[in-house]
Amino acid sequence: MTFAENRVHPRASLTWSVSLEIEGKITEGVTKDISEGGAYVCCATPLGPKAEFCMIINSPDKEINVKAEVVWANTYSLNEKITPMGMGVRFMDITGEDRGIIAKAVAEHLAKNKDTEDLQTSMLDTLEIE
Repeated sequence: MTFAENRVHPRASLTWSVSLEIEGKITEGVTKDISEGGAYVCCATPLGPKAEFCMIINSPDKEINVKAEVVWANTYSLNEKITPMGMGVRFMDITGEDRGIIAKAVAEHLAKNKDTEDLQTSMLDTLEIE
């Protein structure tokens, strides 16, 4: 069984380093997942909802400069491997070219991993509970 998500853009688990400019200070982080519309950014000091900041995303192709807004934040985590501290952000100001770079990387990642995901889904669908 698979669950549909209510997202406008597909997202992929791409880990890219990011630099966040918050109140004149630079904070480092990484993406946990990303789409052309936003990302989940893991960092030590997530901001609260509605906070706006500038961010540089270090994609394999080029540095992408965006202005982002925090949509939701996870400021406390019992287990960083399961639910890392960070924030879900929406890209507010990003060029069409940069949005295209992200969309292409997401599509390539999803296509490359589709066979693995299909196999996992198929295995889950065939499990019987006694």
